[in-house]
Parts: sequence; C-alpha cells; structure tokens
Amino acid sequence: MSKTAPPAKNTKRSGKKGAKQKRKTGWIWLLFVLLFFAVCAVLGYLLVILNGERILSQNMNKLNDMDKATIIVDSNGNELDKLYVLEGNREYVPISEIPKLLQQAFVATEDKRFYEHSGVDLFGIGRALVKDIIARSAVEGASTITQQLARNIFLNADKTLFRKGTEASIALALENHKSKDEILELYLNRIYFGKGQYGIKTAAKYYFGVDDLNDLELWQIATLAGMPKAPNTYNPVRNPEKSMERRAVVLTLMEDQGIITEAEKQQAMAVEYDPSVVPEDSSQYAAFLDYVVEEAQDVLGKTEEELLTGGYTIKTTIDTAAQTVVEKAFSDPDNFEESADDIPMQGAMVIMNQHDGSIVAMAGGRDYSTKNLNRVYSKRQPGSSFKPIVSYGPALETGDWYPWSTLRDDKVCYDNGKYCPTDSNRNKYVGPISMKDAIRDSVNQPAVWLLNEIGVGTGVEFAKKLGIELGENDRNLAIALGGLSEGVTTVQMANAYAAFANGGLLQTPHTISEITDSSGEVVYSIETPGDNRVMSEQTAYYVRELLEGVVSGGTGKSAKVSGRTVAGKTGTTQLGIEGIDSGGNRDVWFVGFTPELTAAVWMGYDKTDAEHYVKKSSGQAASLFSEVMTSVLKNYEKKSFPDAGDVQEEPKGPDAVTGLAGQYNTQNVAVELTWSPVEGDNITYKIYRKEASEASFALLAESAEPAFDDFAILPDKTYTYYVKAYSSALDAEGAPSTGVSVTVTSDLELPPENGEGEGEQLPPENPGNGNGNGNGNGNGNGQGEIGNGNGEGNGNGNGNGNGEGNGNGNGNGQGNNGNGQGNGNGTGEQGNEGGDGAWGDIPIESEAPADPATVSPPPEQGTVPLNDSEEALNVLPSP
Repeated sequence: MSKTAPPAKNTKRSGKKGAKQKRKTGWIWLLFVLLFFAVCAVLGYLLVILNGERILSQNMNKLNDMDKATIIVDSNGNELDKLYVLEGNREYVPISEIPKLLQQAFVATEDKRFYEHSGVDLFGIGRALVKDIIARSAVEGASTITQQLARNIFLNADKTLFRKGTEASIALALENHKSKDEILELYLNRIYFGKGQYGIKTAAKYYFGVDDLNDLELWQIATLAGMPKAPNTYNPVRNPEKSMERRAVVLTLMEDQGIITEAEKQQAMAVEYDPSVVPEDSSQYAAFLDYVVEEAQDVLGKTEEELLTGGYTIKTTIDTAAQTVVEKAFSDPDNFEESADDIPMQGAMVIMNQHDGSIVAMAGGRDYSTKNLNRVYSKRQPGSSFKPIVSYGPALETGDWYPWSTLRDDKVCYDNGKYCPTDSNRNKYVGPISMKDAIRDSVNQPAVWLLNEIGVGTGVEFAKKLGIELGENDRNLAIALGGLSEGVTTVQMANAYAAFANGGLLQTPHTISEITDSSGEVVYSIETPGDNRVMSEQTAYYVRELLEGVVSGGTGKSAKVSGRTVAGKTGTTQLGIEGIDSGGNRDVWFVGFTPELTAAVWMGYDKTDAEHYVKKSSGQAASLFSEVMTSVLKNYEKKSFPDAGDVQEEPKGPDAVTGLAGQYNTQNVAVELTWSPVEGDNITYKIYRKEASEASFALLAESAEPAFDDFAILPDKTYTYYVKAYSSALDAEGAPSTGVSVTVTSDLELPPENGEGEGEQLPPENPGNGNGNGNGNGNGNGQGEIGNGNGEGNGNGNGNGNGEGNGNGNGNGQGNNGNGQGNGNGTGEQGNEGGDGAWGDIPIESEAPADPATVSPPPEQGTVPLNDSEEALNVLPSP
C-alpha cells in the first residue's frame, strides 16, 4: 500500500515570520536600552541637581566672604605688599538701580539666551563642543551668566570636564533658587573688572568717575561689558587700544540684537578714553609690583582675580634701594623737559642684572599710581639705539667685519630710489668712515649701508636671538635706524643689550624668583637658561668696545658714571609733524650697561602731537641714566666684563704724518699745505679742517700726493688743519699729524652774497655758476672757478668770480650751467641740495637733519620714525 508524501512547507512564509520575530526582539532590546539610558539620564540629572543643591547650601556664605590674600616679598622674605580685595573695591547695587541698557549690554555680550535657558545653554554647549573638537582643545567655554556666577563664587577657572559638570550643577541649583533678575544682580556685583575692581558700580566709578550708573554713556557701558572676558587685557587703563577694539565688538553685538542703532554704534566706537579720570592710589614700588602681578599671572596661568585671592607668596628680585633711587629720579621735574600744559613729559626705565636676567628696579612713568599705565610695556620707536641690534652686531657676528672696518657714508638711495636715508650730523656724507667712528657719532648712512651689505634677513635673525622678533613689515633697510612697524619696550631693549654685557649670553628677564601656595608648597621657580649663547664672545666684546666709544667721546658722553666703565647707545626718532621745528623728536633713548647692571631709559609723551613733543636730544636720557646708575652702583661691588676670548686687535696703520706746513698764497688765493711723505704701499692722505668758530674738524679732501691747495676759504678767517695717512692695503689710518693754523688775509675779495653753490671744479675759462638767484656788486675782473647749477645776476660794474658757485659777466644777461656771458655784475649762488628722494614701501619718517636745506618732505601722519638726529660731537680728534 503506497503512502502519500507530506505536504511541502511554505518556506517563504516561515522566513518572514522569523524576520518579524527578530525585529520584535530588536525593538524590545532597543526599548530596554533607551529605558536604561533614560533612567541613567534621570539619575544623572538628579545627581547633578542634588550635587548642585548640596554645594550651594554648604557654601552660600561664599557670596559675601573674601578669599585669602596673596603676599609679595623681596628676596629676603620681607613683605612688600598684600594683594587682596578691599571692601572699598566692591560696592553693591540692586538690579533696580542698574539701567536697562547696561543689563542688555552684558546679556548681549556674555549670554544672549540668558532669559531662555535654565542655567545651562545646551545650544551653546553643542557649539562649544564642535569648536573644541576642531581645535582639539578646550577653547570655547560656552558658560552662561549663571555658570560664570557659579564659577566666580565657588570654583576655579580650570577648563576640565569635572569642573564644568560641577559648574553646571551649581548653575541649575541657582536657577531653582534665584530669579533671572537676582542672578543678573549677583553677577554684575561679583564680576571682576581688572585693576582690583569688583562689581559694576565700583568699576564705573574707578574707570569713568561715574557715581550714578544712570549717568553712564553708551561707549562707557560697552567698554565695561567688554571687560569680563579678559579684564587684564581689555581694561582701558592697561590696554586702551585693545579696549577700543573690544568695545567695538560689544557695540556690534548690541546692534545685531536690535538694542542700538548703527548711528549710535558708530558714535560710541569713536570715543577715545581719557585715563586721567582714574583716581591716584600711589604706593611704594607701585610700578614694580604691578609688573610682578602681571608676570605671576603668566607663569601660573591664573587670572588676576584668582591671584588676588589665592593666598600665594611671591618672592621677587627687587632691589629696594635701587627702586627708591629710580622713583626719586622720576619724581624730580628737573630731569624732564617742562611741558606747555598740564600733560607732562613721560618716561620709563628698567634696570636688569645681566648675569641672571633679574629685574632689580623699574619706573613705569612719572608720579606712577598703582595699576596705572606701566610704560615699561609701551612699544616705542628706538631710533639709533637699535643699530647695534640689527646692523653692527650681526655684521660683527659674520666674522667679516671689525670695529675698525671701513664703511661708506655717502648720500645714496636704496630699493631703486624708494628709500633715501639722510645723515643728520653737522658733518654729512664724509665717504669712507670706520665702524667705530660711525657708531660713536651716530652717523646714519653707514648703518644702512652695512645692513644692505650683510642682508636684512641677517639683521632680523640676530635681533630675534636677542629676544626682539620683528614682523614681515620690518623686513626692510629702515630697521637699521630703528624704523619699526610696532616699536620695542624698555624691557626688550635692556634685555638685548644685557647679552652684549654678558659676553653673548642671553638671560630671561624676570621679577619673580619663586611662588609658593597657601600651604607653603613651591608652585613656581625661575629656571635660568644657563649657557644660552646668542652670539660669540668676540662679537659681544667688539660691540662693547664700540659702545664704550659712544660714551667716552660720542653722543652718549652724558651717560658717564664716575669710577665705572659704561657702554651704551643713544637713540632719537624724528617728530615728523608738518610745520614743527625739525629739531623736535618723538622719542629719546639711552640704553647702556656696566659690568654689573644694564639699564634702558625712554623719554617722550604718551601721545605725540604739535603741542607735546620732545624738544631736546637724547642727551637728557643719557643724563638720567648717569644720575640713577651713579647712586645705584654704590651698593654694587665692582666687576669686570666677561673674558673676550680670542679677539683680533686693530691692525697697525701707517706712520703718522710729519712736517705739516701751511701758508696763505695771495696770488693763487688758496691755503697751500705740504707735509713729508709716509712710507708704505697704496698710501693716500686725508686732510681735515676746522675754522676757528667751528666746533669740530671735518674731512676736507683726500690726496694721493703729500700736498694740497685749499681754495674753499674766506677772508679774515683762521683755519686749522691736520692730516692722516691712509693705507688701502691695511685698510687702516695712521695717527693724526700735529696741526697747523693759517689765517687768510683780507685782500681776498668776497663773492656776492646769496648762496653756497655745490659742484665740480671748472677750468678758469669757463664762467662759474650757482644754483639759485642773487644780486651783487663788485670791482675788478675775475672768473668763476667752481660752480654747479644755474645763476643769474643784475648790477653794475664787473663781478669778481672767485668762489663757489660764482660766475663772471659783463653787461646784462645770465650764466647757465657754466656757459654764457652777459653784461653787468653779480651772480646767483644760492645752493640747494634737494630732497632725499621717494619713501620706501612702509611709511617712514626721516630724522630731521641739522641743515634746513636737507629736510625731506614730512611723511603722512601716523607713520613710524626712521632716523637718528644726534649731532656730531667733535667728529675728529684735535691735533
């Protein structure tokens, strides 16, 4: 009997049923997972809430309690100052007395969703997380006003996940117990505004002199609202420029949120802050202690508020005796020019121990008040004091140049005629000049010429090694004369020169040696860099030798300190204001050192304008250096400069010239000089001359023969000459000869007045000519011998053509370029050198030369200074 087969199963239907079962199981598991996370979230939220409630209830007294004071001591542990928040620095004001616009400004800037969230802004947290992930660090805080209040009262500012979670829990608890107005009121009364000022009312009174908050103007409100983000950076006393920038950000946010109009924003952005409204609170060592506080914040990574209330002990490097001397000198009005009004000339000074980098004293200004503008931070143009840093120092470091090397002092332009620096000394463009003579008398052109020879990049790199990093806009020849895009501080200049004084070793400038916390644990101590060599011992020695010459007989002779070896450099920067005497300056400097200490002095006005500028030279900065250092060094044992190592001595030049004789030849109308020849190869002779009324000798000419005729003379004048032999083979000069004086008798007839034409010698048959116009009368006949340019004259009789830029003519007419004759007499001779050429890529100022005929057109307002304006002081030795 056959069996029937079982019916076939529906495999398709069975597969669908299995898949459906799996999906059902998956949903069940997903539900459990979601439920688990929901429970965890609820529990976590409850824990956060409970934690916040617990912290809030246990620490409510912190709303009114003050924290432990931080103490500043000297190197011996003697207390100098306490940093704590006085009750007088915190004045509480209820929300009802805080203007609505002021409230809106802070909300718009710090937490625009303040009235929408419950203490924690989830949207802000998400935005911050994205930014942190992109930056791979905690760069975005995303803290609400409530969270900031929680942190300010209960926590520190460390950006950690635990701290942020605790901050959020306290913020949620605060929102459960306080209304939005109460939270905002607490915030505005607790927030720190820098300079030891807590709370909106105290800050308004301190920064603006406003007692009633309703009297605050929009620009003042925006300034205050911009400060909590970084009180030390954005307060208008410490950083007026950054404060204005931050104010503009706040005003833009207020406009974007419809709180103010575009016109109101523009008007508020334009107001400049006047720091004179800040009350004076003078205390001993104020500038130094303010610097200490700034440095402590940097090395600890703490805010000023945290430092004030952290209970730290800060050991400093101050020399209280030296600091007292500095403060006394800066309070003496005799050390500063008298101002035309009640805005005084200002200054800054830093004294540093070059051996370890410790700052022992400083002046932040005259009549410095606690937390006032500390001018040791102010960047100013250094003028010629920058020459050793960017030109002479790096050239010597190459090993191709020496203090006795010959440079060029010529009237030339660079960069295809775009940059034409000028010499401002009495004796300009003398041609070949030694490095030591060029820096001694602060001659400008050789420093530029030398930087051009070694390359701007070499100079920039050398400055960087000395702690002065220049920007891209500074990669030009103007830096040879201190024409910088931003300028430098007194600390930077003192530190750079300290490396010259310390045998080429650069230390870290500092005012703090050690910091301990409230439990006595050392949390910071200075680490000196040790053998941080930035140049060779030889370069440091050569620069030191050059700078000693500046003080012993050059522009820095006012900086001498009795019984001490002083080396240093002066610096001035041109005023560059149209219509003002070219002798005025923006800044004057002296930076110098002894074997014991290095110091930098700056003088000038905070804001230079037509009424406020320096009228005297850098000699006053050198004099202040001398006065201060003479007193300070009495307490320092004499030291010697570091070993120079293997240095080369200056090659011996040719023998001194002997047998110099001179006489006035009435027939040739010239002073004839003769001397004995000097033995040697490639010998030439440099003739120097000084008229009796002149202060110094100047190079007159160079001769290949042991004789010279001087035709550039005037009657009834006495001229003194001396001669030096020069060997091009040795690239060295010999000692000067003994001098000879010659008096020109009155039988030499003067050419007509008006001018000093400049040019080449012409043969007697060619009429001379000048550059300009003139009138004159004379007797006799003569021919012009020297001239250049154009001249014309009208008169009667015959002219005498002996002299510079002088022609000869009969009848009426005019000479032109040495050609042409006419009738009548008189020649135009007014000389005119012309301008200094076009300006470089960066707007710069040319230092005002002593001769008005060489003044370059002033640059546009706002440009940075370029050249030095010190006068040459006895350029060449007396015979």
